[in-house]
Order: sequence, then C-alpha cells, then structure tokens
Amino acid sequence: MVSVIPKRTTRRQVVSAGLFAATALSAARLGIHPARAAGKVVHIGTQKGVTLYILRDRNTLQAALAPFGYDVVYTEFPGGPQLLEALNVGAIDFGTTGEAPPVFAQAGGAPLVYVGYEPSAPKGEAIIVPQHSPIQTIAQLRGKTVALNRGSNVHYLLVRALQSAGLRYSDIQPSYLAPADARAAFMAGSIDAWVIWDPYLAAAVDATHARVLADGTGLVANREFLLASRTLIKTAPKVVSTILSELDKVDRWAEANQAAAAAELAPGMGLPPRIVEIFLSRTGFGVHPLTPDVVADQQKIADTFYDLKLIPRHLDIASATWTPPV
Repeated sequence: MVSVIPKRTTRRQVVSAGLFAATALSAARLGIHPARAAGKVVHIGTQKGVTLYILRDRNTLQAALAPFGYDVVYTEFPGGPQLLEALNVGAIDFGTTGEAPPVFAQAGGAPLVYVGYEPSAPKGEAIIVPQHSPIQTIAQLRGKTVALNRGSNVHYLLVRALQSAGLRYSDIQPSYLAPADARAAFMAGSIDAWVIWDPYLAAAVDATHARVLADGTGLVANREFLLASRTLIKTAPKVVSTILSELDKVDRWAEANQAAAAAELAPGMGLPPRIVEIFLSRTGFGVHPLTPDVVADQQKIADTFYDLKLIPRHLDIASATWTPPV
C-alpha cells in the first residue's frame, strides 16, 4: 500500500533528522541535478559492492527496459544517506540502501517507497577496533569516540550493540564520518572504534588487521532495501517491476558464482577480488517482496530512532511500501 506522506521540511525536522538540511547542495556536489533531459530515463543510485554494478556493466537492464522506451543512467554514492538525499530532490528514481537510511529519509519528508528487500546479512557490518586496542567488549566503549556514517545501516547496529551491553547512546561520543574519512581517522588513531559495513569492513580488516568487537549477529538483520520514488511508482510501475526482476536474476547468478561475481565486481569497486569474495560470502542474495515481518522489523528501527530523538516524528513504515503486481 502507498499513501502520500506530506512533504514537510520544517527547520525542526531538518535539523533533527540531520540528513536533509542541504539536499540540493549535496546533490550538486555529487554532480547530479534534479532537472531532467527530454526523453524517458530512469536514474538509479548505486553504492560500492551492490549487484546493480553487474546490471550496469552488462547493460542488461537497458535491454530489459527498452520495450518501455526507457534508458538508464547510474550514479554512484558513498552511502545510503547520500543516495536518498538525491532521491529526495528528484535526482534519482531508484536505489538500494541498508535499513536505517530510509528511516531517516522518510522522517525528513523524502518521497520514497519500499519496493523489495534482499535477505539479512548480519555479518556484513561490524564494530571494529584497532588491532592493539585495549577495548575488548562493547561495555568498554563507554566514553569512547566511535565513528559511523550518520543515518546509515550501522547506526542501528551501534544502538542495539550499546543496548545489549547496558549502555545508552549518550554514553559514547559519536563521530559522524563518511567511510573514507572514518578509515583515515581509524588508521590515524584519532577514533577508538568504527562501525562500518561491507565491502569497507572486509577491506579495513584486511588492511589494518582490525579486531571485530561485534558484528550484527543476534543484534540486527542488516537487510538491503530496494527503494523507488513515488513518481516512478505512479508513472511507470512496470519499470519498477522489471528492475526488481533483473536484479533478482543477477543476485541469483552471483550467489551461485561468487568467485566469478567477485572478479566482475572488483574493478568497479577498486578492491582485490579476494576482498570482494569475503564481502559476497556475507551477503544476502535474491530480491523479495515485502512481508509483514520485514515491515514490522523496519518499524522497530524507526520506533527506536524516534524514542532516542534521532528522528523528529513517529513513522508508519507500512504506508510507504509497495508490492509489485502479479
């Protein structure tokens, strides 16, 4: 079901959500713009490691959408929050992110719709500390500086991990850094811990011999969500269904051929194939329609962030979901 969420961006909402205060400026810095050229184009946002890379490089999605008269343009983003900033300003129509970014984006008024998900991958994100750090447990993070990408999927992992150790979010000093900046700070020793997701996680552990303090096992599902703009859902639902179908085909192939998929993904990711294989071994494959249980889990995340005053209003996740027609 899809119901329209009022597009409100009051000062309080923007400041509290912390993600959409300058969406147009952020999009412009990434080299993308809300204005569209003439002709039918679906703009897709990607992140490092997603199997959308394979669709992009093989041009298979372009071929599948040709009967509908659509071309495809891809834009890469460093994380889910940045990707959804672009969706918010109309610069992209479709993308994939982890669990937390759409919660923050919906709270900020972004016109997004959940259209599917990929299965949980709890080992695909973790809290890491330097190899020789004295920190051995989550409880020892009290008072420490912990880096994370604000509003990303690891934001919820950090909250849940702290809760499991009897700590509050206010018991640590969060340092909100994008992956590249966080890695530099981690290697320089200017932060105590880093909460990060694959493939950055696999690359960081390999390069720095960092220790995993805790991954998502027993704490979070770490699903990947497929998201579309309300405009695309209303004007071209068959295009959305086709994207999901083509992505599912690639996911199934990658699951059965992980070494070949790693070799195909590695150049675009700028990582050795062996690192990409580690990432793929912890990935959830296959595109699925949303289920009540998955929506309920996402609602728990939204409720948790609202209770912590990390988002400014209560959300109804079910009102922003869509199931492809049979």
